[in-house]
Amino acid sequence: MAPALTGQVALVTGASQNIGKGIALEVAASGATTYLTARTFADAPGRLGSLQRTASEIKDDGGRAIPVACDHADDAQVEAVFERIRAEQGRLDLVVNVASPDFSEMVGVPFWDLPFRHISACLDIGPRSNYVTTSLAARTMMVAQGSGVVINISSHGAETYLLSTPYGVGKAAIDRVTRDTAFELQPHGVTVVSLWPGLVLTEGLLANAVETEDGRRELHGLDISFGETPKFNGRAVVALACDPAVHERTGGSFWTASLAREYGFTEDDGHLPPEMANTVLTNMGDDMPDYWRGVERAVPTDGS
Repeated sequence: MAPALTGQVALVTGASQNIGKGIALEVAASGATTYLTARTFADAPGRLGSLQRTASEIKDDGGRAIPVACDHADDAQVEAVFERIRAEQGRLDLVVNVASPDFSEMVGVPFWDLPFRHISACLDIGPRSNYVTTSLAARTMMVAQGSGVVINISSHGAETYLLSTPYGVGKAAIDRVTRDTAFELQPHGVTVVSLWPGLVLTEGLLANAVETEDGRRELHGLDISFGETPKFNGRAVVALACDPAVHERTGGSFWTASLAREYGFTEDDGHLPPEMANTVLTNMGDDMPDYWRGVERAVPTDGS
């Protein structure tokens, strides 16, 4: 049996590392010709990832990847990517918007002490860049072909406090872009949804984790065994793209682990991460490590 996305064409942004790479690997493994974009094209010693490395791993697994260097803050570069896809493939079935700024400098810092460039970054590479790619996907191919799926990587930070004020503002705006573009595209057969990962075990996160004497991995005092791999989120993307009834979800936001329970996919070892990853931290109450108190807003005991 041919892989589920055989014959389809996909674009995954921010695919040089982390969750974007994991999604690209799974989409390509499912048979789609997969275009990869990010600013970092060439591999180099000490670098966590690159488009070349992602494309090489896809090729080694028997998939087809086309890496394209692109700064998603530059509209002309993004337009060129879509024109290339249209010229080379003539269609586009799936867009996954992953590109995002680096949030690490914001964590635990009051918003009034943050340089204003952080709010600009969270609005430019996120809601604005997602808007641009969705617009170009619709304009160049999806509306004319009467089909397509756009998946925006967001988070529950769109609704509850997570990491920082600029982060939450950006994620809330991404979910709004999802809802409103979905509304306008629904009559044209194009579906737009947001995906909410849990704690993703990215290369950068794992590089900063420490192994305890009993074999657990901890980050700033937290056992991160409940985290999700980037490829787990890629399986959610593939499941959505393959679902013939995905249009019924258009405009919605969905936890990756909840989709796993609906569609029946798991991590490589067969386990399922917690359905709502934020509850792992918030249920710790006074036992929550100090660092994480600046990351996740605790849920009051009265449920308010």
